[in-house]
Amino acid sequence: MNEVSPRLRVNGAEHTVTVPARTSLADLLRDHLGLTGTHLGCEDGVCGACTVLVDELPVRGCLALAATCDGAEVVTVEGLAGADADRLRAAFSREGALQCGFCTPGMLITAYDLVRRHAVGSPAEIRAALSGNLCRCTGYQAIVRAIGSAAGETGAGPGVRAGGGAGAETGAPRARDDA
Repeated sequence: MNEVSPRLRVNGAEHTVTVPARTSLADLLRDHLGLTGTHLGCEDGVCGACTVLVDELPVRGCLALAATCDGAEVVTVEGLAGADADRLRAAFSREGALQCGFCTPGMLITAYDLVRRHAVGSPAEIRAALSGNLCRCTGYQAIVRAIGSAAGETGAGPGVRAGGGAGAETGAPRARDDA
C-alpha cells in the first residue's frame, strides 16, 4: 500500500501525518488528529457535513485526498475563531438553528466563509449559498435567520451579493424552494 506524509497546518498547529495515499482529508482529521467535529455523512460530497476551509476556501473533506492538501492551511469547526465565528455561534444559538447538530459543523464553516467575505445577501441568496449543505431537522429557516443576523452585526448584511459558498464549486443541488 502506498503511503503519503502530507504536511498540514490544521487550526494553527503544524502536523505531518503518514497515511495511506487514498485517505481523505476528513478521515485524516477525524482518525489521525482526533478532530471529530468534521462529520462524515454521505461520503459523496453531497451533504456538506464534512466542509472545512482549505487555504481559506470551503472544501468537502470527504472528497479531498489528504495528499492533495500538502502544505495547506486547514480550518475545521474546532478552529473557527474570532469575532465572526463568535457572532455566528451566538446567532445559531439565539435563532434556534441547532437541532440534532449533525450538519452544524459544515453549516458553520459555510456561514463563516460567507460572513468573512461579506458575501451575505438576501435570504434567498443565503439559501442558495447553503444549497450544498443538507439539514434534515431545521427546515433551514432558523439557519438562514442566524446567518443573516450574524452578517448584519458585521455590516455584511442584505444588499451584498452572495458569492456562491461551499456548494457553488461542487455542482451542488439548487436551493430548496421551501427553505
